[in-house]
Amino acid sequence: MPQFIFVYLGGELPDNPDERQNHFQRYQRWLDSLGNAVISPAIPFRDTHVVQADGTVSPGSTSAMSGLCIIRMDSLEEALAAARSCPFLEINGTLEVSEMIEMSEPQENPANEKPS
Repeated sequence: MPQFIFVYLGGELPDNPDERQNHFQRYQRWLDSLGNAVISPAIPFRDTHVVQADGTVSPGSTSAMSGLCIIRMDSLEEALAAARSCPFLEINGTLEVSEMIEMSEPQENPANEKPS
């Protein structure tokens, strides 16, 4: 079954502690509603740094990525439907949904080998 990564972009948590708690409860209910499809729930990010090709490091991010989760769904359409119902969208966040692919080592092709 395909796996999808949901990348959380932006989002503005409510300043009011009660509203913030209410949001977390709605988010937890959303995760619970997905059941066993959730492989890796709610991985938030903080203290992001960027490492450049020349080795320099700077604090901050070149994207608005604020977290991720990994979910197993039958299709992209099903994953997008789940994303549309995510409470993260209620706090001015957006979700980027991508199907994860398994990388494998390239197979040697004897037809392309040079003779010894």
